Amino acid sequence: MTTRIGNLKLLSFASEIDDKTIEQAKETAALPFVHPHVALMPDAHYGKGSAVGTVIPTVDAVIPAAVGVDIGCGMIAVRTTFDADAIENFDRAELRTSIESAIPLSPGNYNRAVDRYPFTAGRIAVLEELAAADGVELSHSPKWREQLGSLGGGNHFIELCLDEEDRVWMFLHSGSRGVGNRIAQRHIKIAQRLCRQWHIPLPNADLAYLPHGTSELDVYLRDLAWAQRFALENRAEMMDRFRQAFAHWVGHDGDPAGLETERINCHHNYTVREHHGGKDVWLTRKGAIDAHEGVQGIIPGSMGTRSYIVTGKGHGGGLCSAPHGAGRRFSRTEAKRRYTEADLATAMTGIEYRHGAEWIDEIPQAYKDIDVVMADAERLVSIDHVLRQVLNVKGT
Repeated sequence: MTTRIGNLKLLSFASEIDDKTIEQAKETAALPFVHPHVALMPDAHYGKGSAVGTVIPTVDAVIPAAVGVDIGCGMIAVRTTFDADAIENFDRAELRTSIESAIPLSPGNYNRAVDRYPFTAGRIAVLEELAAADGVELSHSPKWREQLGSLGGGNHFIELCLDEEDRVWMFLHSGSRGVGNRIAQRHIKIAQRLCRQWHIPLPNADLAYLPHGTSELDVYLRDLAWAQRFALENRAEMMDRFRQAFAHWVGHDGDPAGLETERINCHHNYTVREHHGGKDVWLTRKGAIDAHEGVQGIIPGSMGTRSYIVTGKGHGGGLCSAPHGAGRRFSRTEAKRRYTEADLATAMTGIEYRHGAEWIDEIPQAYKDIDVVMADAERLVSIDHVLRQVLNVKGT
């Protein structure tokens, strides 16, 4: 369903959405430089500054807090040459332990050595070259090399999945880690300072923006592009480590790359230059994926429900975008109040995961029904593959 909210430049594709999220989206849509409208995705929910699941097209301005602090957060998925029968007799707990050894988990946990894997050095070199070429200042984030290939916490995860034909997929969700957070926080503060200095009235400080023609916007866009590339490379780095662990687990002696038949790597927290409503705009997808016609994307469910590989339909009303996941129904605090560790174990029946109370706030019931989200997204994307988890790894 699609709903136009009053006379505002706001379209909602969500059948399940609360009043707080609508009010937050109204504040964003009322900004004078929004064009042609704000689109609320089916998984939209209340967030910091602007709602998660919001697509925001802006003319000659960018809102750093709308992009968010996890710049370039997104998904990567790889289909392997294996099927369910081929891995049936292997101990999934062994693979989970191997993944947890290969990829640092949880906030603040980074690589102790950046030369453990032969492919890491090449990615670091690419990121160094990009920073030097674009004048990106990284001295404020000295640990970014150690952060490459680390997962983080919250709703970031690593999974082994089976699709509708029982083919094995590797699947993970992460972003730009601490370096992206530092970049974002610095520019959010600059935007807020400038808006105060210019006496610009805002419904909330997290809608502070950087306007065209200012050096502050130019610097932010350079830093933003680098952080988005870091997030892309971070996911690729983790996937290559995951693939190596998987190859060892199944006893594959050849090049681990030979296990891979398809790879999709996409952002869902980022800003990009696009053309909408007859104008070139800065399009911020805060919890949304690119769904231009023919573009493949990834929409994960919660840690105990289905996920989807999709192809965009290029829907203009949706600003060629689609949801980025199930979207939270309850806050982390509320989820911990409502559910127990036993509830989580029941929800995760049949899935190998690390048991513990630390993950109660990620219980599937804390999220919207992914089937409802996908039904709402029918005009935005077509479904290529439906994945179900058999193994899950999360940071705390």
